[in-house]
Amino acid sequence: MASGVIDLRSDTVTRPSPPMLAAMAAADTGDDVYGEDPTANALEQRVAAMLGHEAGLFTTTGSLANILGVRAWVAPGKELLCEAQAHIVRAELGAHAALNGVTTRTWFHPRGKVDLAAVRALVAPDAGPYLVSTAAIAVENTHNFAGGTVQALDELTSLRQAVHGTGVRLHLDGARLWNAQVATGVPAAEYASVFDSVSVCLSKGLGAPVGSVLVGPADMIAEARQWRKRLGGGWRQAGVLAAAGLYALDHHVDRLAEDHAHARMVAEVVNDAAPGVVDPASVETNIVLLNVGDRAERLVAEAREAGVLVGVVGPGIVRLITHLDVGAGESRKAAEVLGAVLSR
Repeated sequence: MASGVIDLRSDTVTRPSPPMLAAMAAADTGDDVYGEDPTANALEQRVAAMLGHEAGLFTTTGSLANILGVRAWVAPGKELLCEAQAHIVRAELGAHAALNGVTTRTWFHPRGKVDLAAVRALVAPDAGPYLVSTAAIAVENTHNFAGGTVQALDELTSLRQAVHGTGVRLHLDGARLWNAQVATGVPAAEYASVFDSVSVCLSKGLGAPVGSVLVGPADMIAEARQWRKRLGGGWRQAGVLAAAGLYALDHHVDRLAEDHAHARMVAEVVNDAAPGVVDPASVETNIVLLNVGDRAERLVAEAREAGVLVGVVGPGIVRLITHLDVGAGESRKAAEVLGAVLSR
């Protein structure tokens, strides 16, 4: 990013640190399409073990991991249920419908949470010859467009119990699952144990330059590997990038607590300057949503002029995300800029 610019548009804007670049340069590699890249294999095995699943698959993006995970459980013409603000239905360009013939229905929760009553009202495992049958339910943890909210483990367990014996599968979009783990102290494996498949990102809070991992049963992952290739997502010497993911798992998980603290501080500073725009108590992880009404575009433009990058993610909603490339001092400066613009 340009010198002096504080980029809080997303935690995907981070750049590899010198030690991460060194790990990438030293990676042992091979052709991953042949299954011969030892570093990619090690990453897949490690993430699967961390999350308590049989096997893993390294993918370019979280969206591809979700596409492969949902495709495994939802046949063309069947439906996926998810929350109305979920990344799967808001920010993956309709891929599940366009590529795999998946239909979706949604419930709405203001904090992006699982609503068991709403899910029970929607789910229809065998809808007969005229309606669409439910094949799977997707949950996002943490929930991006709801402000980085964490799904409660007991609610997820109740969801699993609600679909037990119905044949309905559960997929976890865990792009920021590491943030949920750090925020709550609940191991990622406990969240993951509720689900049939899980996608996790390495290129968001963990700071790797690219990549996600999909985990699930070994036979499902084997088929997903073929579909990854079919969709043009086969790797060659993937170990260069997998090494960054391994480095991130070793060094960048626990430090997510710093991002969470910075996000809460930003919310507090902005709230002091412009009360009512954000409730600091609502900030659970590293995402802050500012409800600024018709001032959203002006806020983004004026903040940019002052060297702070944030983005509009919905009507009247400006989002900022803290990450490892923005420290406490820069976070406070950004908050002061946003507060100053909003208080004018």
